Amino acid sequence: MISRLASSLVEDPAQVKGVEEEDSDYEELIPPENFAMIEKGLYRSGFPKKKNFAFLKKSLQLTSILTLVLEDYPLANTEFNKMHGIKLLQFGVPGNKEPFVDIPEDGIVAALKAVLDKRNHPMLIHCNKGKHRTGCLVGSLRKVQRWAFSSIFDEYIRFSAPKPRMMDQQFIELFKTERVTEEETLSEHLPDWPGLNLIKDRPFY
Repeated sequence: MISRLASSLVEDPAQVKGVEEEDSDYEELIPPENFAMIEKGLYRSGFPKKKNFAFLKKSLQLTSILTLVLEDYPLANTEFNKMHGIKLLQFGVPGNKEPFVDIPEDGIVAALKAVLDKRNHPMLIHCNKGKHRTGCLVGSLRKVQRWAFSSIFDEYIRFSAPKPRMMDQQFIELFKTERVTEEETLSEHLPDWPGLNLIKDRPFY
């Protein structure tokens, strides 16, 4: 009886090997800090790290990554992008930090035109934390989509907590949407997002 029980507890080597192979193939899918969907095919986050690569590859299947950081892109991220055919769009801008540093509107305008080109989708937008610079870009997009200011600022504050910046909210409020919408060829590749079907109407607020 005991010998029969002991033999039943002996692990099948083939079965053990199969489990080990499954474990080695398993990759934990960890999204980057502050990750969220903005619209269909458009996402936001903090700076992606190595532990996030499997998530970017398997869950998002990105065409491009748009970064707002000024620094050179890390080698590991560059190699990951090349390996998976992901285009890097770098529009480096400084953050709004009183009293002497402001986000340049030109940089946000250029970045927003890339965001509004569906040929770049699926796309991930990021800065370092996915809070302030990313928040300014997303807030400017929402303004183009004709969101109410209360909704724009609610979204900005939700992602920039616990340190929302009044200068960021002022930037969004004063952002000139006509600098984006006056582009003659813009409508040819617009994504199918709410509010963009009216993009050539006037006036914007």
